[in-house]
Amino acid sequence: MPTIEETHIVNRERVQPGDANNYESAHGGIVMKWMDEFGAMSAMRAARESCVTAQMSRVDFERPIPIGDNARIESYAYATGRTSVRVHIEVARENPHTGETERTTSAYATFVAIDEGKPTPVPELTAESEHSKRLRERALEDEP
Repeated sequence: MPTIEETHIVNRERVQPGDANNYESAHGGIVMKWMDEFGAMSAMRAARESCVTAQMSRVDFERPIPIGDNARIESYAYATGRTSVRVHIEVARENPHTGETERTTSAYATFVAIDEGKPTPVPELTAESEHSKRLRERALEDEP
């Protein structure tokens, strides 16, 4: 059975001018694309199958990410259904010189495991380590 920790991904995207809106910060649609891609990676690790996005709820844009900063994307699966995986995704702006971060965006998403074009069962997700338990608790606290 997969663990929450195995699904935990932290990655970065550098915000370039082509990623920006008229206010010289990351375009919300670009940030959502990154969130969807990394969320799907976490879901696939949990499902052990390819996954598609079923829904994304409560995308909260709290502050901008300026051109030149990094978008630090963190995602992890925290619960499974019969064929679905629930994923928590957070984005922070990161100063590339100091590593200082500030939360900018968060969301919850549900992905469905697919095999040969049809939903397929997923294994139970476990939280064995203290880190996994903290991640699950963090997700469940704010889950819509």
